[in-house]
Amino acid sequence: MDSNGLLQGWRWARLGDVCEINPSRKDKTNFPDEMPVTFAPMSSIDETTGSLFAPIEKPFGEVRKGYTWFLNDDVLWAKITPCMENGKAFIARELINGVGFASTEFHVLRPTDQIISELIWYFVRQESFRDIAAHYFTGAVGQQRVPENFLREQVIPLPPLPEQRRIAARLNEIMAEIARARAAAQNALNAAKTLPAAQLRAVFESEEAKRWKEKELNDLVASQPHAVKRGPFGSSLKKEFFVPYGYKVYEQSHAIKNDFEIGTYYIDEEKFREMRDFAIHPNDVIISCSGTIGKVAIVPPDAQPGIINQALLKLTLNQNIILPIFFKMVFESVETVKQLGGLSIGSGLKNVASVKFLKMIRIRVPPLEEQRSITLQFETQMQNTRNIRAAAQTQLDAINALPVVYLRRAFRGEL
Repeated sequence: MDSNGLLQGWRWARLGDVCEINPSRKDKTNFPDEMPVTFAPMSSIDETTGSLFAPIEKPFGEVRKGYTWFLNDDVLWAKITPCMENGKAFIARELINGVGFASTEFHVLRPTDQIISELIWYFVRQESFRDIAAHYFTGAVGQQRVPENFLREQVIPLPPLPEQRRIAARLNEIMAEIARARAAAQNALNAAKTLPAAQLRAVFESEEAKRWKEKELNDLVASQPHAVKRGPFGSSLKKEFFVPYGYKVYEQSHAIKNDFEIGTYYIDEEKFREMRDFAIHPNDVIISCSGTIGKVAIVPPDAQPGIINQALLKLTLNQNIILPIFFKMVFESVETVKQLGGLSIGSGLKNVASVKFLKMIRIRVPPLEEQRSITLQFETQMQNTRNIRAAAQTQLDAINALPVVYLRRAFRGEL
């Protein structure tokens, strides 16, 4: 290392001295309007690999104005949030007629004879570089951009050209290995995510299941009059009734996804008594009836008192006929999901058409002892699945952290 903290032959250089930043389009009129060129929308940039994966061919005349112009070997780096933080950047290669156009939300870095494209690209894709750039955002929230001057003033540890090429070649090899490992880990994670559905199919599509007695949903609820209730809202529960603290109003995202731990809205005791028909109790089954229809949660014993909102349906089951955990299994099975699809309305956000129709859903139900055996086995399988998913996610997280390590080593001269 020399006195500047660099290896022998390396030097510090400003990007603005070794690159043309956003070069001018001096020869923009030299092409006929009908000539095809490459067009790169922001959505076609893979933020994980830093590559242009879906370029579009367009006539020059269509994109000559209002877009960023670039050439082969230019490096394009997204300047707007959140694309910059996400790592959207690529090296322009194999452009149609050697010319490309992209969103004006890119900065273009054109290498001089002092630096190669790959070294620029790897440098600006570093997570540490993007973290620094985020501190230089200008503009309104949601439309913040990194100014051109930031790039001009950034310094890069610059080795001689032969060493740049060697480092880039080694990084290309390493990143290719990481990409293969990432793909394998992602495939393992995706496979683990399909296991619960496969396990449910194995239970409910078996020959044994076909012999179970079929019952309507209405036959499975307790005898009390409020065993089946769709949450109130609108005219019966307006937002002026909400208070900072009190009884929870359980929303779909909280009850179904967060196990009843989170609350946004609350009502006071008087309003809670008025809405007691919609109150939840331990072991009640809560069903989503809007958007993601048919997802089920079971009210835990320690859930805070509260009522459901309009996107949820509450069932108080007759546990002499069906166990809540078994109901959750059967209700999320393929057969029941198909029935729910026929009861939903809406072209965008789906909703269950009517509680009356929902009660007519038919479910095959085995004896209680068989339910206990099935749910015990299924819970064991689910725990194994959770362990597999956790291991796959841990492996994927470790792989995704590797580029940071190798890029840091590369610019320290340690590759």
